Amino acid sequence: MEWLSDTKIPIGKTISRFVDFLNDHASGFFDAIADSLGWMIDGSTDLLLAVPPLAVIGVLTVAAWVLHRRVGLTLFTALSLLLIINLGLWEETVQTLILVLYATLFCMLIGVPLGIYAAHHPKVNSALRPVLDLMQTIPTFVYLIPTLILFGLGVVPGLISTIVFALAAPVRLTSLGISEVPQNLIEAGDSFGCTPLQRLWRIELPHAMPTILAGLTQCIMLSLSMVVIAALVGADGLGKPVVRALNTVNIEKGFEAGLAIVIVAILLDRLCRQRARS
Repeated sequence: MEWLSDTKIPIGKTISRFVDFLNDHASGFFDAIADSLGWMIDGSTDLLLAVPPLAVIGVLTVAAWVLHRRVGLTLFTALSLLLIINLGLWEETVQTLILVLYATLFCMLIGVPLGIYAAHHPKVNSALRPVLDLMQTIPTFVYLIPTLILFGLGVVPGLISTIVFALAAPVRLTSLGISEVPQNLIEAGDSFGCTPLQRLWRIELPHAMPTILAGLTQCIMLSLSMVVIAALVGADGLGKPVVRALNTVNIEKGFEAGLAIVIVAILLDRLCRQRARS
């Protein structure tokens, strides 16, 4: 069996050489991306932190009521965010929220059109399936190595790694939703003279919207699962106190930061869900 290991296929070396090639010949391009994304995220974070926390909580509480008309969810939104302030983790929560929102935004902007295209092209869908499986099964720490080399320390490698990790969910569920549109609706649209674009906007997307929104909530949850990983490469947010608590074996700080992450996850999940029909 030694001959198998002696004739090792240079997969890792090939990837390493490719990343080194990109770093040597396109460093300016990646620096520009890192500077642009860093400026955008830092600016959004500073802007939100400049608003009084109670005002932000008030807006989110009103949004919870307007979107869902549920007293329990509205009270939970207000009380849970007040608890985060009480724990002294408001700034870290805002930083995490901005990171998750930008990661989700980019995932949806890329994933929804890609899912629509895959649903209409079975060969593309078949080719994408193993790629998406690979993106979701590779350990998340592996993503940090090339992104750290290409983009440097900070929030940007955490954001890029989060996008790669969470992108599969909107692609899969958008493709599934579009594929499950009943054929009789498609035929009815064609009989009324709908163009492919009109059929997409008037028939396919409205019918697939619950599935696409499920992809949105999954994307948010996957993005939140990366906040601790992103802290390892210098990203701010709730991942930093978790990492510090791990390094110092501080149960108190670790539990409080973990509770804040859970609160953010529950709030985003509930607020982004489709309103229950009465």
